[in-house]
Amino acid sequence: MEHTQSDIEKPEYHSHEEFQNRSRKLSEIRDLGIDPYPHKFPRTDPIRDLVKEYEDKEVGHSDDASAGKTPHVSAAGRLVLFRSMGKNAFGQIQGQTGRIQVMFNRDLTEIEGYQPDPSANSDGPTPWKLLEKKLDLGDILGVEGHLFHTNKGELTIFVKKLTLLCKTLLPLADKHCGLHDKETRYRKRWLDLISNEETHRIFEMRSRIFYLIRQFMMKEQFMEVETPVLQSVYGGADAQPFETHLNALSQDMFMRISLEIPLKKLIVGGMHRIFEIGRVFRNEGIDRNHNPEFTMLEAYASYWDYFDLMSLVENLFEHIALDLYGSTKVPAKDPKSGLDIELDMKSPWPRLTLKEAIKKFGHLDVDQLSDEEMSNMLLQSEHCAPEKLKTMNRGLFIAALFEVFAEPYLIQPHHIIDHPIETTPLCKPHRNETDRLDGIVERFESFILGNEICNAYSELNDPELQRSLLEQQALRREGGDPEACPLDEEFIESVCQGMPPTAGVGIGLDRMVMILANCHSIRDVLLFPWMKPQTEIEFHDN
Repeated sequence: MEHTQSDIEKPEYHSHEEFQNRSRKLSEIRDLGIDPYPHKFPRTDPIRDLVKEYEDKEVGHSDDASAGKTPHVSAAGRLVLFRSMGKNAFGQIQGQTGRIQVMFNRDLTEIEGYQPDPSANSDGPTPWKLLEKKLDLGDILGVEGHLFHTNKGELTIFVKKLTLLCKTLLPLADKHCGLHDKETRYRKRWLDLISNEETHRIFEMRSRIFYLIRQFMMKEQFMEVETPVLQSVYGGADAQPFETHLNALSQDMFMRISLEIPLKKLIVGGMHRIFEIGRVFRNEGIDRNHNPEFTMLEAYASYWDYFDLMSLVENLFEHIALDLYGSTKVPAKDPKSGLDIELDMKSPWPRLTLKEAIKKFGHLDVDQLSDEEMSNMLLQSEHCAPEKLKTMNRGLFIAALFEVFAEPYLIQPHHIIDHPIETTPLCKPHRNETDRLDGIVERFESFILGNEICNAYSELNDPELQRSLLEQQALRREGGDPEACPLDEEFIESVCQGMPPTAGVGIGLDRMVMILANCHSIRDVLLFPWMKPQTEIEFHDN
């Protein structure tokens, strides 16, 4: 049996009175010969620019604007306020850059594409009646006219020509209450952007931050590159991947969990300073700091070590803070007390070894603790599941104790340096012989507001040791650790070809934006964060 469009179930909102009324108006507008969805509008004046240029400038009154003696402008935006007052109607249109008041006049405002019948017996509406009866809040309008200030001093456009750019079929959020439900704001970001100027500010800041990163990296002589999102072997982090299938080659594939491995292959090939900004995907938990897909900056520099990268990270954050705030001090909220504080991005940042941090904040000397004692402490803290603890070794116990007893206290920017070798198979052993024999590698993580914001190494370029460590990681995977990566023979082959001394860093850019924009949740800085399907939520609530 062949199906038709009428067989497709219509959404619930089609039964709403508001949707049906607007649909009826849409049909009537078309019957009048007006195109409710034109292809283009010659907008010449962004609203923010208009307000900035003319708000405090004498431009004349409504009579001057009526006579065409004031500046002529055109603007476009969504109608968010409308009230009729005798022979005039006042409204506000909202664009990406702000709002401005508009005034429609019964005698002088024309509607683009509408030619009313001038005969007295015509049943067609006048432009004024059409404007009053067929427009709804949320409709997108183009206006052309002349500026003036009202008696109360508000900058206003006296609209001589109105163009309907988009007839909307669904209403805006309640004009008095606005849109405050976080679930709706995250799930239907377009409504959030329409209703909340703060949301626009956050994403304009995010865009600015990405621009500043690229500007800074290029000034430091790094070249931007792109590497594959789909990989046949995943690696570069402890995480579970998303799996997919490439039909053309009948091959199972993985979404990348890191940018690291292909970038190191480019270092081997002679690209000495490179960076990539890209999405990575990890099949892990969702909370205020984690989203299954997120944006990373990874950068690699030949002939550098991890000390050089500490300076790079500090200077990058300082550069961005100065541009955004004119100061190295950034507003924030203390994650424990909720009080307003200032974060100082000024370099240099304090540096502590991982063991020093545990001793300073947790009052524990891990060198005096047995593996069993550390395992019991982690079990009691409920930081690690019992099944996970069975796959962990001494170095991973120490790293987990840091996460429990030190990490939450790193509010101001800190570098935590010199980690156990078990935490990564891709990092160079410490140059200090005592530390090297103690299983310490040249790795640092940077923390702000108790959250890791970057991970960096003096990269391992010894192919024999690299193979040994990756084989150990592969054995952990076979032993039941779901976050351990498989052995990547192609990567080891590239290291055998010869990789110069290199340092590499990965920075979580969503967390960077959270900090610099003073946002509490990663969902506030992602335009479309991952959400549970609504049916799941409704079922759970019921």
